[in-house]
Amino acid sequence: MAPTGTLGELIGLSEAAVAGLLPRRHELEVEAGARPPGPSFVAALQGETVAVIAEVKRRSPSRGDLDSSLSAGDRSVSYVRGGAAAISVLTEPTRFGGSLGDLAEVVRVACPAPVLRKDFIVHELQVLEAKAAGASAVLLIARALPPELLAALVGFSRAHEIEPFVETRDAAEIARAVEAGATVIGINARNLETLQIDADLVPGLLGHVPVELLAVAESGIGDRAAVERLARAGADAVLVGSVLTLASDGAQAVRDLAGVLRSGRAA
Repeated sequence: MAPTGTLGELIGLSEAAVAGLLPRRHELEVEAGARPPGPSFVAALQGETVAVIAEVKRRSPSRGDLDSSLSAGDRSVSYVRGGAAAISVLTEPTRFGGSLGDLAEVVRVACPAPVLRKDFIVHELQVLEAKAAGASAVLLIARALPPELLAALVGFSRAHEIEPFVETRDAAEIARAVEAGATVIGINARNLETLQIDADLVPGLLGHVPVELLAVAESGIGDRAAVERLARAGADAVLVGSVLTLASDGAQAVRDLAGVLRSGRAA
C-alpha cells in the first residue's frame, strides 16, 4: 500500500522532482563519478559511546518554522565542535526548507564528520545528486519504497560508494531492511504519515536489529536521559533534530547528549 498522509505528500513531491532530473542523468553520473567518497558514515557510528547524528533543518511538518535564518554551515560546525559523530542535512525544500546547497555547504565545513542526505528518495538519480554534493550517506525510508526498489537503491548506493541508511518503523520493515542489505538501520519513533510520536516504540524494536548491524534511534530525543534509555535498549546511535536546531548553543546541546556508553544488544 502506498504511503499516505504527510509521507505520501512528500513522496509525491519527490517523484515530481525526479522528472526534472531525468534530462540531467549523464551530468549527474559524471559529477558523482568524479567525487571521491566522503568520510565513512559506518565508521563514525562504531565508537564505544552512542554516536550523535546532529541534524540541520529549518522547519518541519510537525513543528513548523524552527529557525528560518539558520546557517547550515555554521550550525554544523558547532555540532562537530560539540562532538557530533555525523551531520544529517534535510534537503527537502517544501516542508523542511532545505536544499542541496545546504548539503554542499555542510560538506565543505563539517569535515571530518560524514554527512547524511536526509530526503524522500525514490530514484537512483537522487542518490547521484547526493554523491555529487559530497554526501557520505543517503536516507531510504522503508515505508516509502516497495521491497524491490528498496533493495535496488541500497545496491545502487553501495555501488556509488555512498552508505544507505534505511529507516524503519516496525519489525517487518526491519526485516526488509536486513534483507535489502542495510548496514545502518534507523527506527523512527515518529509515524511520518500521521506525525505522531510513540516514545515506547524504538526501545521495543531495537532488539530486532541484528547485533552485527548498526541501530539508530530517531525522533523524540530531547535530553540525555532519553539517550541513556535508548542506550540500555541497544541503540548504537541517535539522530536528533529539532531540539538541536532550537538550542542557542549547538555545540553545548550536542555535548549534553554525547558520551553515553553503548550497552549493546543480545545476539
